[in-house]
Amino acid sequence: MKDNSKARIIICLVLAFLIFTLFVARLFSWQIIQSDEYKKLSAQAASYEENFEATRGEILDVNGKPLSVNKTAYNIVINKIYLKDGETNSVILSLIKLINVCDAKWIDALPIKLTDSGYEFDTDYESDLEYIQSQSMLNDENLTSPDTVIEKLAERYDAKNIETEAEKRDVISVRYNMEKKGFSYSISYVFASKIDEKTVAIISERTQEIPAVEIRTTNEREIKNGTLIPHILGVVGAMSEEDYETHKDEGYSLDDEIGKFGIEEAFESELKGKAGTKLITKDENGNIVNETNTVEAKPGNTVYLTIDSNIQEVANYSLERNVKLAREEGEREVKAAKANNKKQTDKLGEDCYCGGAVMLSLKDFSVMAAASCPNYDISKYYDPDYSEYLFTDEHAPMYSRAFLGAFAPGSSFKPCVALAALQEGIITENTEITCTQHYDYYKNYVVNCMGNHGTIALRKAIERSCNYYFAEVGRRTGINTMYLYAEKFGLGVKTGLEVDENVGVLAGRDSTTWYEGNTVQAAIGQSDNTFTTVQLATYVATIANNGIRYKTHLVRKITDYERENTILYNDPEKPVVMADAEISKDNLQIVKEGMRQVVTAGTAEATAGKYPIKLAAKTGTAENAGSDHVTVICFGPYEDPEVAVAVVVEHGSISKFAINTALDMLDAYFYSKTVDEVKKSPRGG
Repeated sequence: MKDNSKARIIICLVLAFLIFTLFVARLFSWQIIQSDEYKKLSAQAASYEENFEATRGEILDVNGKPLSVNKTAYNIVINKIYLKDGETNSVILSLIKLINVCDAKWIDALPIKLTDSGYEFDTDYESDLEYIQSQSMLNDENLTSPDTVIEKLAERYDAKNIETEAEKRDVISVRYNMEKKGFSYSISYVFASKIDEKTVAIISERTQEIPAVEIRTTNEREIKNGTLIPHILGVVGAMSEEDYETHKDEGYSLDDEIGKFGIEEAFESELKGKAGTKLITKDENGNIVNETNTVEAKPGNTVYLTIDSNIQEVANYSLERNVKLAREEGEREVKAAKANNKKQTDKLGEDCYCGGAVMLSLKDFSVMAAASCPNYDISKYYDPDYSEYLFTDEHAPMYSRAFLGAFAPGSSFKPCVALAALQEGIITENTEITCTQHYDYYKNYVVNCMGNHGTIALRKAIERSCNYYFAEVGRRTGINTMYLYAEKFGLGVKTGLEVDENVGVLAGRDSTTWYEGNTVQAAIGQSDNTFTTVQLATYVATIANNGIRYKTHLVRKITDYERENTILYNDPEKPVVMADAEISKDNLQIVKEGMRQVVTAGTAEATAGKYPIKLAAKTGTAENAGSDHVTVICFGPYEDPEVAVAVVVEHGSISKFAINTALDMLDAYFYSKTVDEVKKSPRGG
């Protein structure tokens, strides 16, 4: 047995020695004897994979009207595959000189400028300097002066011997941005973007003289109407380092563009498309011998919104106009008050500059229009002067008063309180409360009423917007019950929008401190209650929809780029149910009747009482710093509702301006009125 074991061991050792000897011999043959042959084969078969971008998907309104689409643009790129060793700086210099002759601009990303007194950092250089100091670049935290940075970068990019300081600085700028953008055989460098056709012609004539330079067609984002839905649409912009870290595993490069906010960001994965790849083979002399598309680029998908452009245009115009009218009336009131030596000579609407308006379809709670004032032109977003205005204007035009701005709802909250109290059996439709104008159940939380209404029941209390009545009903109901019902109606919760929206604040639930007396303030839409315009629209739509809250949304469907195949469809006949308020039809009908009386005999009668379509509504006035905010929520037609509208006029003081905006939007829906027609109406002059 022992002899057999020894024999096996000897055999294994011999076999291992033979295998190892053969392996070494083969390596010697490959690397020494046949090295020249394999080098030639390697040179002959040098292949590089290059990426090329996909066409971005487009964004349309509900009727297919273009909102954000593509147009052909031209980029000047440097392709490393065609660039020979040692030529990079000379190619850059030649290209800079040529493009300067064309009076065009190249991408200058170096945060250091050359002045008469020497090198200076730009004002916002910190993040770039941090990158330059990092381990991935110069790995030196002591580099803090622009001169030293230029010197070190010149060494890195072999640019020390360039003839003039200006040329040296420009070459360094391009090389720096090349490195930052990951310039490689697979990623070409965009030297200049969106150049005009004259420059294209000149550069094209000279590309034979300047190696590795190409003119490439690309797609430039074109916004058809920059003021229509800027807060919703969003923009496409250059990939930031943060964007890249988030998306680098999804096939993005630092040279890509990406949706920055709005629909462009929310549906980035649908709009982007898939990049293609090309396999390029060089011979031993560096000449291109073969190019093969290995992966075809796939264009992004087309997104159809639920926005109706005509209603949206009317909403934008009317909201802006009524905000202006509210301010002008407030200024007149202030002037008159001062002339008459009245006690109150401010907070009369003179500080009104902002507002929001939203219309929803009752069929599925799709957003047909969402206006915000002040508005802005998103097509000018990247214009430096205009951008400065956007980010510095005190009224924050980029802030959406439709989806993000949260305001105290005032009396428009009262239908919610009524429904909670009715459903919980705390009151009935006939419960009477005697209004003596000053509700003082809690001595430190006195609620004042605009009128002395005497003994009234629920419908009349809604019609007259009696603070006394609802303060008492709120006290009996309790804050917990009120906010639980409010959530069911879409207040203090996200409505379902595909873009950013504010969750708002529900008094009691979100309050840091709470006293019993706060409850009566919350019941009349004050205290900590603040809701967005889209939440108010969702809330009144839920009332009109018999307590069933659908998902509020902005997208109707997504198709392929050619718009032939549907990928996603939000069927209006199959809405997504978000909540059931579980209110009986009888109780809902009682509150609806009270809201109808608001229009026929109450706080909206003077403005909306003669509207041809029967409406139900509730107005609200909310105290705050400055003039009162005013709100209106409404739906119509009353018997068979089709749409719901909410309007908030910040510091508007008088509800008629909010109501007029709602009526103009209803004109656009029911009668297809355009902006020009609305301007000619009695409300629109």
